Amino acid sequence: MDFAHCKHLRFLGRHMHSVACRCLLLVFLSLVFSAFLCPTIPGFGGSLNSFMSVDTYSSQSRLESVVRKDKFLEVPQIVWGLNNQKIAFARACLTARMLNRTLLMPSLSASLFYKEIDLLQPISFDRVFQFERFNSLCNGFVQVGRYSDLSNRTGAFELPKGSGRKWTVERDLNQLKECREDPTDGFEVIRIVGKNPFLWHDHWPVKDYAKVFECLVLVDEIAEEAEKVVYKIRELGSKARRKTDVLEKNETLKDSSSQLTPFVAVHMRIEKDWMIHCKKLEQRSNTSQICSSKEEIVERVGHIGGLGYHTVVYVAVADSLLEDPSILSGWKEGLLPFEKKKLGVWDIYKKYPYLIKSAIDYEVCLRADAFVGNSFSTFSNLIVLERTQRMIRMGVTRSCGVDVRWPSYAYNILGEAGGPQKWFTDMSGSSLQAISYGSNNISC
Repeated sequence: MDFAHCKHLRFLGRHMHSVACRCLLLVFLSLVFSAFLCPTIPGFGGSLNSFMSVDTYSSQSRLESVVRKDKFLEVPQIVWGLNNQKIAFARACLTARMLNRTLLMPSLSASLFYKEIDLLQPISFDRVFQFERFNSLCNGFVQVGRYSDLSNRTGAFELPKGSGRKWTVERDLNQLKECREDPTDGFEVIRIVGKNPFLWHDHWPVKDYAKVFECLVLVDEIAEEAEKVVYKIRELGSKARRKTDVLEKNETLKDSSSQLTPFVAVHMRIEKDWMIHCKKLEQRSNTSQICSSKEEIVERVGHIGGLGYHTVVYVAVADSLLEDPSILSGWKEGLLPFEKKKLGVWDIYKKYPYLIKSAIDYEVCLRADAFVGNSFSTFSNLIVLERTQRMIRMGVTRSCGVDVRWPSYAYNILGEAGGPQKWFTDMSGSSLQAISYGSNNISC
């Protein structure tokens, strides 16, 4: 029966003439019903995780691979800063995926110390990120398992990662390919020994890393602390605007206006450890576009177009390593700079180790209406990667030369009108090299 017969059907299916037409109408109603149920992308202001759901990847991922849950990969403790650890974790996940194995839940490091092994302060992965949520979002792509999942029937095969100039990307890849064959593949656990996964050779494109990062959802406790900081920032901006009659809102709308007041987050890398590192990096790279002084950062942020009067600037900095007490001075008139203590949220941060402090700052910067960072910082790079992903989902494929809703900038590179250069992650990269170690090529 052709579709012409169905045009005689009346609404709600009265006078149905055939089973075929009934089926066609049911399919049509199902599609309409689904359209009403599917949530639209909300406005900015909630957790970025709501924008960055990888549920859309799920069906495709299941077709790509089925991760075995009876074979495992074990990796050394993951160390260094938050985003070095996130990259190391993603690299371990993708290594396990290549071996068609589940990654045993690794130990992260709560402290920043990475040379003094006894000061590493190990912290469980599920103390920072939601374990079940990760596996749900990344189902079919990568999986994390617990040590309680082991049967201990075949023990572990220890696999040393090569190092040095002779250990090339090709040799590393060949080693992994050999591990997919017997007898190595017959072991329940392949335990990689040696260096931190961050330093392993990279065999995967940016998009694969992005899938893993999107599955990393902070535990509720940390996410709620970040929400308090964001609320405080917007509240202060709202109060400042009301005092000068810039914000024309009724006083009874205080709560809603504080949620809507925009702010800029600046990841100010001027800590003593960074300045030592970036100077050496500039010498090796024969460039002057890596380090930035406080004065240069303040000057360039002040030249960002479109910043309204009394715009709050949240200065994200590692306080314990900061030797410059003047980070809040010298800003352009009309910008209101705040760091943790002046903002009145130090009590939130001081009760946590370095890793959690950094995770809170990361989430705050992620939610900012504009973000300004350093293109050679992994912290800044991963924030811009997630913000780029968000814009792509909103239909924006480039930010150069156009105004976008959630812009990102690199203050270490001079852009238009004396401001920082616009920044948009190149999602077509064949490896995470540019993001892991930084680059002046930031797609603009």
